[in-house]
Amino acid sequence: MTQNIHPTAFIAPNVTLGDAVTVGPFAVIETGAQLGANCQVGAHAVVHSHVKMGDGNILHPHAVLGGLPQDTGFKAETVSWLIIGDNNVFREGFTAHRSSKEHGETHIGSGCFFMNNSHVAHDCTIGNNTIFANNVAIGGHVEVGNNVFIGGAVVAHQFCRIGSYAIVQGTTGLNMDVIPFMLIGGRPARHYKLNTVGLRRAGIIGDRYRVLSAAFRLLKNKQSLDELEETEELRQL
Repeated sequence: MTQNIHPTAFIAPNVTLGDAVTVGPFAVIETGAQLGANCQVGAHAVVHSHVKMGDGNILHPHAVLGGLPQDTGFKAETVSWLIIGDNNVFREGFTAHRSSKEHGETHIGSGCFFMNNSHVAHDCTIGNNTIFANNVAIGGHVEVGNNVFIGGAVVAHQFCRIGSYAIVQGTTGLNMDVIPFMLIGGRPARHYKLNTVGLRRAGIIGDRYRVLSAAFRLLKNKQSLDELEETEELRQL
């Protein structure tokens, strides 16, 4: 097992580090944390106890994982978790909190990119291949699907759900659910159209796209989708 640990870094006892982990100057990894192979922990980054992450994750300087929930009723001795998949990038100043519930979990999937000073609150679930732009902040218990793009300075109220393949315009404030596959923005937020670019990149084209387009028109008019062809996307919608 080969690792590259800077001499000023603090690695507590009972930490699990996979092969080829790199830990930079003045970084802190607390007791019980688990990091998979090929993870990189930048200068001054902090991985608290109760964090379990997979392989290939990159923490830039001053990222903090597994902090206490910002819940005034939370007791620090509560055992809860932040669970992270593989190959995520956490840029400078990113924060994610562990669950507010005994043995509960905050989940971040794989292949995500979290830009500067973005935040994932307690008990959230983030899917795979999702991007948070700078200063995105989501409240507790928010669910974000796969392949979602959330623009800069977006704020999501607790318990909102943001469907897969959605795109949220920058500075939007969300206090209701976001329909999968859609572009949403404005103040108040409203669904404008399908996320055409994201769907094309995901290979959702041709008849699959046409079914979604028809579904969007029906939803806007509060009509049933029962007459449409049942595609994979329509089942998800």
